[in-house]
Amino acid sequence: MPDSDATVALTAQAIADGVRAGTTTAVEVVERHLAEIDRREGEIHAFNTVLADAARARAAELDAQVERGADPGPLAGVPVALKDNMCTRGVPTTCSSKILDGWKPPYDATIVTRLRDAGAVIIGKTNLDEFAMGSSTENSAFGPTRNPHDTSRVPGGSSGGSAAAVAARFAAVGLGSDTGGSIRQPAALCGVVGAKPTYGAVSRLGLVAFASSLDQIGPFARTVHDAALLLEAISGHDPMDSTSIDQGPLELVAELDRGVEGLRVGRITDLPEGANPDVNARLEEAFDALRAAGATIVDVEVPAFGYGLTAYYLIAPAEASSNLARYDGVRFGLRVPAPDTNAMYMATRTEGFGDEVKRRIMLGTYALSAGYYDAYYGRALKVRRLIADDFARAYLDADVLLTPSSPSVAFAFGDKTADPYTMYLCDTYTIPSNLTGHPGISVPFGTGEAGLPVGVQVLAPALGDGLMFRVAAELERRAP
Repeated sequence: MPDSDATVALTAQAIADGVRAGTTTAVEVVERHLAEIDRREGEIHAFNTVLADAARARAAELDAQVERGADPGPLAGVPVALKDNMCTRGVPTTCSSKILDGWKPPYDATIVTRLRDAGAVIIGKTNLDEFAMGSSTENSAFGPTRNPHDTSRVPGGSSGGSAAAVAARFAAVGLGSDTGGSIRQPAALCGVVGAKPTYGAVSRLGLVAFASSLDQIGPFARTVHDAALLLEAISGHDPMDSTSIDQGPLELVAELDRGVEGLRVGRITDLPEGANPDVNARLEEAFDALRAAGATIVDVEVPAFGYGLTAYYLIAPAEASSNLARYDGVRFGLRVPAPDTNAMYMATRTEGFGDEVKRRIMLGTYALSAGYYDAYYGRALKVRRLIADDFARAYLDADVLLTPSSPSVAFAFGDKTADPYTMYLCDTYTIPSNLTGHPGISVPFGTGEAGLPVGVQVLAPALGDGLMFRVAAELERRAP
């Protein structure tokens, strides 16, 4: 049996290679990761559900395939942590909300099917801010997730459970959803790689919707290569998703060793102030590293970073108020008894939703209401168009853009909960690419306050995912 620490430290690629070659078994890999979960999950709470028995059975099935001479796939035996807003047939999918506590979907999300086709093992469903609304994973109905680097601090959000699971080596890789930075910000705070692909590159079928025009599924990993490997496996056209781009899987791994010689990397001169000095220092070091690797640093203006936040917090809550109307106590999930139907609706939603979800539903409903639609939601959509134009102009002069992933390192529990706006500012640098549908990736690049991880974000134009991963790989090679 391999050493436990060595096994959970292996990359996804190394695990898959070992299982496919028969030098290790999927059962051994799963057992070592489950042992690590047993050791630290009590203090971190990355998971809502650990699928120990199902993972063991799946691993045994994969080992049997290898013994028969079959190839289980590019992710053979790789343990994956799945954010608990992605449907898994017969397995609770709660969105970390009381209103869905115990609900078991009758079907798998497309990405779940693709993970299994690639030979992966889903080891558990991870905690999140309720319905993916938050930046700290403090809004979960089942309690917060803690940052593995410092358990007095948040892991970021909303995909904090998946980020923490990968950082703590509970799983080799993980999946999250990113509506305004919910993959990239927790990746930065937990010191892992986190990517949001181009909108439509990954199927959203089976992802419980927060804001449908913004949501996108993407990977967490401890290396850029593993993130690329996972994203290749889940990407590609899905005829069951009307927003899916009609093309094959993304080609990313082949781009990683191409370097950045001759590329133009954009430095945004009008980026909003607010990032901590240590974060800004790492960003400057990232520019220096890419310059040393042969890239040219060019100055560009992207005014969108100054007003993206305001447009987002009208568009996202408006879509949320519509999407969450289905949770009424009638069809699935929680139902609170009441004398009549209307009273039951009110009692169920009052009991089932947390404060942040209620705040966003009310804001979105107001923005969509008669007399206010044009002034708020309609105007926000026009701003969204301007944001796309800003980026289009910037990409005339630069191939990629570089920004902080988060304004700060991981902050202490309770630091920002009293002021929602302060919490919303955590996503200043990530939100604009959700509004445009462009890809973005956070790469660990040194440390800041208290020795905690700092992430640098690479942004690219739509369908520039390969170029983005190419730059991310160079940053990883040259990270402090």
